[in-house]
Amino acid sequence: MRYLITLRVTAQPATPPPTELMEAIMKLGEEATGAGVLLDNAGLAPSAQGARVELAGGRLSVTDGPFAEAKELISYALYQVRSKEEAVEWTSRFLRLHRDLWQGWEGEADIRRVMGPEDFAAPA
Repeated sequence: MRYLITLRVTAQPATPPPTELMEAIMKLGEEATGAGVLLDNAGLAPSAQGARVELAGGRLSVTDGPFAEAKELISYALYQVRSKEEAVEWTSRFLRLHRDLWQGWEGEADIRRVMGPEDFAAPA
């Protein structure tokens, strides 16, 4: 099963991320890639560089960022794992690195299963 993890920052220290954190993130990514579970990951640009497309009342509207959300999406990862619990474990390891290596940083991650063609196939 594929899971998409999106990470939001809720509190960011005034200091840049420590070198030790970046090295630990790279090591975790290499481990996940070596295990065959990390399919893709990347940072996301601030919402000021994006747009929102909305369908409401039968009309499409486009709003350029930035958006007034208190929490900014900052990255994503796409995992191919056996279960939601395995996706939670990889995500928890990533967040623990931030907790342990960048004092004052706080964030949250959403884990969503990516549905594939098998989810929409007609019953046999």
